Amino acid sequence: MNAMPKTMRAVVLTGHGDLDRLIYKAEWPVPEPGGDQVLIEVGACGLNNTDVNTRTGWYSKGVTENTTGGALESADDDDAGWGRAAIAFPRIQGADVAGPVGATTDPALIGRRVLIDPWLRDWADPDNLETSRYFGSEQDGGFADYTVVDHRNVHPVDSALSDAELATFATSYMTAENMLNRARVDTGDTVLVPGASGGVGSALVQLAARRGATIIAMAAPEKHDAVRALGAHAVLERAPSDLPAALKQAIGRETVSVVADVVGGDAWPALIAALARGGRYTCAGAIAGPVVPLDLRTLYLHDLTFTGATVVPPGVFADLVGYIQRGEIKPVLAASFPLKELRAAQQAFIDKRHVGNIVVTMDRGP
Repeated sequence: MNAMPKTMRAVVLTGHGDLDRLIYKAEWPVPEPGGDQVLIEVGACGLNNTDVNTRTGWYSKGVTENTTGGALESADDDDAGWGRAAIAFPRIQGADVAGPVGATTDPALIGRRVLIDPWLRDWADPDNLETSRYFGSEQDGGFADYTVVDHRNVHPVDSALSDAELATFATSYMTAENMLNRARVDTGDTVLVPGASGGVGSALVQLAARRGATIIAMAAPEKHDAVRALGAHAVLERAPSDLPAALKQAIGRETVSVVADVVGGDAWPALIAALARGGRYTCAGAIAGPVVPLDLRTLYLHDLTFTGATVVPPGVFADLVGYIQRGEIKPVLAASFPLKELRAAQQAFIDKRHVGNIVVTMDRGP
């Protein structure tokens, strides 16, 4: 590896608000790794909902509307992070990093291409949910030429995939795998996936198919062929006017055993009504709206199980890297943008006309 420069390109989030709070810096200080940290030369970094939700303050309890990507006047800065705490600015976002190691105390890692497990843990108590933090949120992330992270978060990956393709995996696929683990999805399950064209949704389709489950996806009509190609057994409208009838036509029955949801919003009651007795609902997002009505009689009379899925246990990311290396899952790279165009990339992410994931790349030229 070449000697590390003192400055780098970075996109810096300067506070909660609109896209104009993301500022491109041509000369930002290169971070220096501490004793347990690794310096990574970022090749590409994927976008995810956490970037948008943090920028806009959507996680604040004062916010009840859906994710729009714009500034939210109802947000309170004091609880605008995913962990219901304030975010320190300036902050470099970006959790889904792929690239080679530039500096570390372990010479065997120098130059190796790695992925980052974005969950930052107290390594004296790695299962502690309360002390878990997120890369690109509570610590500077990967929307820059270089980044640092604890060496225990670094996973070498041997793959012919490009950096941009590898940068599609971390957040979306780890979130999806955690949801499926929480819902105990296995062969014989029928899994309903709203928002199946998004990053997490498309990962849910692939990972549930890997487990041998039957997947019923929900997506806009123009995305049906792409979602079906990922392993969905049937693809329904994004919000069918009569979900039981649509399920009946697709699979011969009106109910499913699992709903894996990142959408929420007005269609949520229909999703819960689609669960068979003893069914499981797992949730890792609410892009269509976080506040939904629940009839508790449906919950207890139908013996349903609800799980939230945010902090991912140790070991799941290593499983994911294994799936990548064995070719059991594939990247769904919708588009890539140069780092300087992160605002445009995030707007494309918000517009959701794509299937899969969007990344920024750190093209450095010859």
